[in-house]
Amino acid sequence: QVQLVESGGGLAQPGGSLRLSCAVSGTRDTVTSMEWHRQVRGKERELVASITSGGQADYKNSAKGRFAISRDNTKNTMYLQMNSLQPGDTAVYYCRAHFWTGWDTNTVYAAWGQGTQVTVSS
Repeated sequence: QVQLVESGGGLAQPGGSLRLSCAVSGTRDTVTSMEWHRQVRGKERELVASITSGGQADYKNSAKGRFAISRDNTKNTMYLQMNSLQPGDTAVYYCRAHFWTGWDTNTVYAAWGQGTQVTVSS
């Protein structure tokens, strides 16, 4: 019953900015790493950015210097600040979170959000 809900997508001009959010609910399990992926229709889904539970971040090369991933563990929310947007950033952006159930049950699993559309166009 875990849910990941993305928000913040929309239309931006080239060079503009958007801030995506991903809110996790429905579980008390530990969120470990989280990721932002994007997918253009007809193409493979690709990893854009990732962040560990400790805040260590990594980015797709084309996003480096423009995007910033962050998380607020007290709010169970992850963010993607996207600056200097380009038409090539147009895609549906998906949140993915990885979970660990703890030492007792010791199970890991992952979940996807429903996606939020980002369109960069003048």
